[in-house]
Amino acid sequence: MTTNKVSTIRWFQGLCLSSIFSLVYLLSPTYIISAVIALVLQYPSKHAAFLYAAPLLVSIMVPSKGMLWLANYMTPMLDYFHYEEVLELSNDEALKLSTSGRKFIIAMQPHGVISFVSLCSWINAPVEIRCVSTAVASALLKTPILKNVMGIYGLVDASQKSIKNILRTGEGMKGCIVLYIGGIAELFKSSRKEERLYLTKRKGFVKVALREGVDIVPVYLFGNTSVLSVLKTGFLASLSRKMQVSLTYFWGKWYLPIPRDEKLMYVRGKPLGLPHIPEPTDEDVNKWHAKYCSEVARLYNENREKLPAYKHKKLYID
Repeated sequence: MTTNKVSTIRWFQGLCLSSIFSLVYLLSPTYIISAVIALVLQYPSKHAAFLYAAPLLVSIMVPSKGMLWLANYMTPMLDYFHYEEVLELSNDEALKLSTSGRKFIIAMQPHGVISFVSLCSWINAPVEIRCVSTAVASALLKTPILKNVMGIYGLVDASQKSIKNILRTGEGMKGCIVLYIGGIAELFKSSRKEERLYLTKRKGFVKVALREGVDIVPVYLFGNTSVLSVLKTGFLASLSRKMQVSLTYFWGKWYLPIPRDEKLMYVRGKPLGLPHIPEPTDEDVNKWHAKYCSEVARLYNENREKLPAYKHKKLYID
């Protein structure tokens, strides 16, 4: 947990660090398009066009790569957001369970434009836990610039094949995976006035967990839907839904793409206790999905009063 007394210099450092992610996320599509046009038209000259497009060309050739060491230089973000954690399953307990062979799907909600809460948790976590991969839409892993900036905390394809491969072959915490249950669809549901989770129809993760014999750890990310607001209508919003990547306009502090310096809180519950059922029935899946929904609601209701923005914010599960 961080203190609310933050020096102006450290606050500004946190603002700059967090804004890198939101600015890159917002400006990358425009830069990519303009760089391609400059190369095709060789405008204003062949040499100038190549220099302008150089970051794009380098990004295309360099794959997304986790950089655990960067977290040590990003701690001002924790103070900027007054970051706090509530861990019903402590890091020590998680590490102990993983070394004994237990594996987990760490199920996170809500999504938000950019998951600053999970980014803060990655910064604050011991290095043994930072190695847990985060599953994202394949479109993000193929998007130049974005894949390299957002990829610093370890991204993998969210396809069932990729997830199963990690759960089956990974050792220790590397055999666990972070999964955003609601995905981009959830981004366009929540607002600063109400919290809506896209969850009722999202049951595939429960079936995978039962089949693979791994447990589910529910995590609630308080603040993900409040530090940035998103434009929910128009062509870019529709394109975002189709591509499963946020391409629409968003804003925060001073109506700019700078996240608001509001309190963020990471709340991790205990494992649900799923059994290993190689061929789960619909009844099995529904039973454990209902337990997950119940735990998510409990985590929300037991902790929301700790954040001013959430005291009167009701949770809806769609």
